[in-house]
Amino acid sequence: MTLEPHRLLQRQIQRYLGDSTTLPDDWQKFLAAVSDAYYQADGDRARIERTLELSSQELLQANTQMQSLLETVENQVAERTAELTLANAELATTLQELRETQGQLIQTEKMSSLGQLVAGVAHEINNPINFIHGNLNYASEYAQALLRLIQLYRKHYPNPVPAIQAEIMAIDLDFLVEDFTKLLKSMHIGSDRIKQIVLSLRNFSRIDEAEMKIVDLHDGIDSTLLILQHRLKSSSGSSGIEVIKQYGTLPMVECYAGQLNQVFMNLLANAIDAVESRFLSDKLDISALSTKGVKSQPALEAKIQGALRRAQPLTAIQNQTAPTIWICTESLSCDRILIRIADNGFGIPESLKQRLFDPFFTTKPIGKGTGLGLSISYQIVTKRHNGNLQCNSAPGLGTEFWVTIPTRQASQTAD
Repeated sequence: MTLEPHRLLQRQIQRYLGDSTTLPDDWQKFLAAVSDAYYQADGDRARIERTLELSSQELLQANTQMQSLLETVENQVAERTAELTLANAELATTLQELRETQGQLIQTEKMSSLGQLVAGVAHEINNPINFIHGNLNYASEYAQALLRLIQLYRKHYPNPVPAIQAEIMAIDLDFLVEDFTKLLKSMHIGSDRIKQIVLSLRNFSRIDEAEMKIVDLHDGIDSTLLILQHRLKSSSGSSGIEVIKQYGTLPMVECYAGQLNQVFMNLLANAIDAVESRFLSDKLDISALSTKGVKSQPALEAKIQGALRRAQPLTAIQNQTAPTIWICTESLSCDRILIRIADNGFGIPESLKQRLFDPFFTTKPIGKGTGLGLSISYQIVTKRHNGNLQCNSAPGLGTEFWVTIPTRQASQTAD
């Protein structure tokens, strides 16, 4: 079947040759061959277009697949990054908890050993002092009976034999009678004091009280002060540290008494260290203390100091000329109490306050501080008693710690 000449060829023939039927046979064959070439080109072009279309579709599909794969990879990378970040945060938290736990274990073991030692000493002292205290009453009665007998002898036999008269003068009987009564009273007061010390030691150690008890916190503070009495009293070259107690009316508090005593011990020991550093150890000129540290502090510390004076002055500002520690207690509400322990030491720079409760952080010389006391105290107050422990301090103004705890605790299991 002979095909019609290609449309493009027909237009050219009509334009340049006119009627193609009148052309010679050779031209007819040539034009037929050219027409076949046109048809061949149309077919090749159609096949190429189809191929290009299919290739474009394949490229689009491949691009879609690559985009989907890229999004999948990005999501996987993001998920893995989030997992690694979370794992890193968990590891950091675990490390921090391990450090805190290690510090708590060390401090708890130390306090447990101290508690056992104190309880043992108190127990050993308690038995003989009870014997002495109980017999002093009988000794006083016997002594009074003998003195009355002597008075009767002197009344009815005013002129004894020379040997007795000489012995009366030798021993100064009138002074002996008067002083012996005073001596017995002093011994009785001394035995009472020892009994109070033993009771305070037992209250401080509370070795048999692992559970929460309802106690008077003032007893715990007083017991702690008794334990630290040797660091507070005067000695050669110093007048000692004055402790001013401003106790308010506190309700009985449900708490781990031994652990709170540990907090009081740490805060009071730090206060003593601060006061000793300023007044005793360095033996500074008292007249220069009011300006020491203020002139050399940076502008930021001066602003902080001024702000503290204007806003809420530290208790310790009341006395800057003698080593002093203040202990104030008060009820904030029907269910919360506040204990403030302040000193008039040098104070703490603002740059260090944020790290005070970090485990193993200390500003004390090597061998004097472990960096665990405040960290353990913070854990005891905040986690064990649902309270708050905060520090208010600035150079030149001393330091004041606030311990706020509820009077009753939610039911919890001892660790």
